Amino acid sequence: MALGRSGWVLILLATTGLLSAAEPETSVPQPTASDVPQVTATAPTYSRGGADTCLGCHDDEVVLAIFHGPHGTPGDANSPFGHGQLQCEACHGPGGSHARKPAAGQKRPPVVRFGAGSDAPVAVQNGMCATCHQKEIGTGWHASAHAVNDVACSSCHRSHTDRDPVLKTATQPDVCGTCHQIARMDEHRPFAHPIDAGKMSCTGCHDVHGGSSDALLAHKSTNETCAACHADKRGPFLWEHAPVAEDCTTCHSPHGSIHPGMLKARGPMLCQSCHSEAGHPSLAQTAATSLPGGQRSPYVLGMNCLNCHSQVHGSNHPSGSKLMR
Repeated sequence: MALGRSGWVLILLATTGLLSAAEPETSVPQPTASDVPQVTATAPTYSRGGADTCLGCHDDEVVLAIFHGPHGTPGDANSPFGHGQLQCEACHGPGGSHARKPAAGQKRPPVVRFGAGSDAPVAVQNGMCATCHQKEIGTGWHASAHAVNDVACSSCHRSHTDRDPVLKTATQPDVCGTCHQIARMDEHRPFAHPIDAGKMSCTGCHDVHGGSSDALLAHKSTNETCAACHADKRGPFLWEHAPVAEDCTTCHSPHGSIHPGMLKARGPMLCQSCHSEAGHPSLAQTAATSLPGGQRSPYVLGMNCLNCHSQVHGSNHPSGSKLMR
């Protein structure tokens, strides 16, 4: 769907800085009609040749790659190159003035460009994408962390390509990792989700366009997001482990860890960050903690609380109050 000509006027005014907030009211004499110069606004015009005009100059490999993807498909009525659409100018705006040779000493009027080197504000760039993709981004986008931090659609998406890398499970983590470098580093740790294997993408857990949480989670909470795959840990249980019911990330590093199970630390150190070891066999062997006869408890040899408390996520056993069965 293309913008009307009045819409292009507003976009170009915003781009060039001519559209500004109203000045505060001041007590000044009002001019008469004869004092006001008569100015006729000229609406931006489209090029007569459409894409043929643009490709006369912009014929490099990067630009021509658009014909390998959905944006350059003539048979799709919703594509910029579909029947009756504006082709290149559907995204870049009216290019009639831009295509004409400028007068001596004058610069060529700009069109909307995308990417880090663009002079167009992020709001203008994203507004061009939203004219067709409003359904995909939804209403939640405007309050999301990406929108608040002025992330442009073109920072993640590529339209001049056969397949947008951020839409492919195998390549999406590399796109997200350009900004989220710590998370990408954790995904390479020994114990992590199968992201590097191409079996899982970032959007499996995160709603990048409309998530309302700080982490842009796909569900309302961390636990609901985790339980979408790990349903056996959902509960409710007869005997619950408090941190499990509150937040899975209390014990687990969701992007990856050097410890088995993506734990934040190994047992018993992780457990003892909450549970005191006083009076428990996990203490180091001393005369006070040794069993009768000086024998050491066999359960501490594995150095892991899970040797006994195997149902650490919760238990439904009548005698499972200690999460041991």
